[in-house]
Amino acid sequence: MRVQVAIIGAGPAGLILGQLLHKAGVDTIVLEAQTPEYVLGRIRAGVLEQVAVDLLDEAGVGARMHAEGLPHKGIELLIGGVRHRIDFVGLTGGKQVMIYGQTELTRDLMEARAAAGLKTVYEAKEVSVHDFDSDHPRVRYTKDGVGHEIECDFIAGCDGFHGVCRASVPQNAIANFERVYPFGWLGLLSDTSPVSEELIYAKHERGFALCSMRSHFRSRYYLQVPLTEKVEEWSDDRFWDELRRRLDSQAVAALVTGPSIEKSIAPLRSFVAEPMRFGRMFLAGDAAHIVPPTGAKGLNLAASDVRYLSRALVEFYGGSSTGINHYSARCLRRIWKAERFSWWMTNLLHFFPDTNSFDQKALEAELDYVVHSLAGRTMLAENYVGLPFDD
Repeated sequence: MRVQVAIIGAGPAGLILGQLLHKAGVDTIVLEAQTPEYVLGRIRAGVLEQVAVDLLDEAGVGARMHAEGLPHKGIELLIGGVRHRIDFVGLTGGKQVMIYGQTELTRDLMEARAAAGLKTVYEAKEVSVHDFDSDHPRVRYTKDGVGHEIECDFIAGCDGFHGVCRASVPQNAIANFERVYPFGWLGLLSDTSPVSEELIYAKHERGFALCSMRSHFRSRYYLQVPLTEKVEEWSDDRFWDELRRRLDSQAVAALVTGPSIEKSIAPLRSFVAEPMRFGRMFLAGDAAHIVPPTGAKGLNLAASDVRYLSRALVEFYGGSSTGINHYSARCLRRIWKAERFSWWMTNLLHFFPDTNSFDQKALEAELDYVVHSLAGRTMLAENYVGLPFDD
């Protein structure tokens, strides 16, 4: 088989890229190691920057998002039992974010791809990439025990942190930058009404907490816990009790509890791989970078990457290599700003077991400055809603 672009990975990055290239008349195939049901079963975040919303509209998959998503004009920081609202609209000239679960977004993209009759192979096993340093890259995989080979012009590595694409790059050709945090987020999903109309980020002496949502009827809550904790040790009642301890009386009074649909502990990590282009193979999304979820940047950075990549590939087929030559630099400039913001938010709102008394006081002073200074609130709001593209 021959296609113009072989996309490895059917997560949001790969599916958005496939949809954008389809709209531009570029032929693609998407390979995914898991089943469609497994892909849809992944529980992920759902805060979309305006630029991500615009990109989904461009891809032609925004209708249900606009009908069912929840526009948010701000967030609340709960510090020392006192709430401080960060007014996105007022601080950024009208920008806001959209709450729309990644599962639903992925479903929209999968259905759009299937409706268009585009080539997608689920349960593609033993995927390998070859000759991406030449003009004739190839991808091999097996399906139902039968081997296949794809000839293509380009390979898009959208296959996540543990995927084959980055792992196939010679070690001396790539630099990895990483920060592993000494705690995780215990998350609980429940079919209960949210405790607040906007997200609440709480800093408490017992640890960070986040009150989030997926819809008017489905809530997502998180607690900072040590990495030594086991999810099996957390009953629903224990989770709700601990959450109450970290919230203010207003939130406790409004909290609706119920049985969990899903419960898990996610470790927090900051990671960047440089560069993101290797001949005719490009990395995008989690294959190239990971952010702690505090700043709500993971899905948005994936959308940012494929925006740059789709435009670069369309430019190439129009006769210009400028986009693909600058792809890595353009992406990384935006990625590092998002990495900085996510790292900053994580440091500001969590308690670190090895933080000395001076550093703790300095962090408290910085947080006090952020919530009481117009400049501080504006910086937080601008980064949270998404910085503009520089192309």
